[in-house]
Amino acid sequence: MSPSKVTLYLMTEKGYRVLEHIVRHLDTSLIAQVVSARDKNLARDYYDEIVALCHEAGIACISRLAARPVASSLALAISWRWLINEPNSTLVVLHDSLLPRYRGFAPLVNYLINGEPEIGVTALYADRDFDRGDIIAQARRSVVYPLTIATAIETVSECYIELVSQLWQSMAAAGRLAAEPQKETLATYSLWRDDEDYRLDWQLDASRLRRTVDALGWPYKGAAVLLDGVLLRVLRVEELPDVIIENRAPGKVLFSDAQGPVVVCGHGLLRLLEVVTEQGQSALPLPKFRVRFC
Repeated sequence: MSPSKVTLYLMTEKGYRVLEHIVRHLDTSLIAQVVSARDKNLARDYYDEIVALCHEAGIACISRLAARPVASSLALAISWRWLINEPNSTLVVLHDSLLPRYRGFAPLVNYLINGEPEIGVTALYADRDFDRGDIIAQARRSVVYPLTIATAIETVSECYIELVSQLWQSMAAAGRLAAEPQKETLATYSLWRDDEDYRLDWQLDASRLRRTVDALGWPYKGAAVLLDGVLLRVLRVEELPDVIIENRAPGKVLFSDAQGPVVVCGHGLLRLLEVVTEQGQSALPLPKFRVRFC
């Protein structure tokens, strides 16, 4: 077994951006192989781009479904969705949060929905319990809102590149890098998300709903609402100042004009600027004024 080889488990745009940086600026001879996979939850998962870049650079690239163990002392996982069994390797994971906060699933989306003032990435050693391994390094960026998930992905991609650039040579040379245990008293968790979590809850305040729409947009499916039992995707909104409503009913349309319908929230108002069907066709203007979104 060579002490200077790294297996890369890469998915999505973040994995592609890191691979691109390695190919353009770092030593690709350290790569034993790239393992990649498709992500059906994304409109664009960058699987084809990862495969094409590996082919261009002469790097072995295989699908996770056909993956076989190779001689590598280290493995590095970026945006990976499945358990990795690398009995002969030290596994380093790059996680989309500043651990120990937001351990778990979809941390970047939940960062944005919660309006966190900074986002970042943690390099850590894989542990039997998810995201509890010792921390090797972190990279962070301050952010301002409104902020779309597409822009946030670009920002955290910079953090990924920063960490990989910092660790690349020393990973292969040292085998195991210095790391510090996480502080359990500071730990928080980020739950997995499914189709139900795309649905907007109009009881929430307009600011949180706007951040939710921005966090679930491209490359994700888009925030969802039901109108007369039909699922629609809300892709773009703007927050408006609240007005006094004597019989407040979140989800009902209050105003409607050429700019789009204005929906009552638990607090505040949201104007819907872009709403589409599941087939991608515009659902605006609405067919009638008296509308309640669910």
